[in-house]
Amino acid sequence: MCRLFGYVSAAPTAVVDELGEEAFDEFTALTRVHGDGWGMAWHDADGSTKTARSPLAADVDPEYARLAAQPLGSAGIVHLRWATGGLPVSPENTHPFVDGNFAFGHNGHVGPMDRLEALLTPESLEKLRGDTDSERYFRLIMQCIDETGDEAEGVSKALRMLMSEFPNDSLNALLLTPAHLFAVHVNSRADSPKEGLRALFESPDAIPARHENEYYAMDYQATDSCMQVISSGVDTQGWTPVPPDTAAMIDIETRELTRLELLPA
Repeated sequence: MCRLFGYVSAAPTAVVDELGEEAFDEFTALTRVHGDGWGMAWHDADGSTKTARSPLAADVDPEYARLAAQPLGSAGIVHLRWATGGLPVSPENTHPFVDGNFAFGHNGHVGPMDRLEALLTPESLEKLRGDTDSERYFRLIMQCIDETGDEAEGVSKALRMLMSEFPNDSLNALLLTPAHLFAVHVNSRADSPKEGLRALFESPDAIPARHENEYYAMDYQATDSCMQVISSGVDTQGWTPVPPDTAAMIDIETRELTRLELLPA
């Protein structure tokens, strides 16, 4: 369970500049909960997808602040990890997961693990490097993209399978490719992790905003130069809630948004 921020801009931009310093600090402060590693991916000027990640908490890792202040690319994602119980905090389990120029970050849990792995081909299973359900979710997406030969069709196919097999789980995710940013907001039956949150804080008042009842909420905003999407926990006054159980594809060149067809699930 994690926090996500994604953007597609008209020109190379820095995460701090897109969020603004106050909101960036507020996002980074969510390491009070999501302190089990951080990762970034961005669309480089040469058309490739570059990544950086660390199992350290973002608020104590100077590399996180250094990269966030640089105009790395015109599109990117940021991920703050809260490790699912029992899963190690390690480089192999740190998002984003990468395959060539594809990078993926997930907010949620998909399980049981053996049922998720049953959806993967032997070739996909061989590519696994870590212990997380999130990496297996990513491998299913990549498998479906390979099978269909199309990014939008592949992502839609994978989401339909997962919505059918795991209707009570959160599939919230960001997938960055050389041409697109995919934003997934599928979680209508998933419960906020109230018990886990309350165990971390002395009082409910100290829990970050919207975490107890809207943990899986996502919001977006479109400006003249940028399209942005973010998880709950940051003041998003003026942003628009992402509709439940939806997914969209944003073209990196044009910033045109296309909604994916997820039914029938």
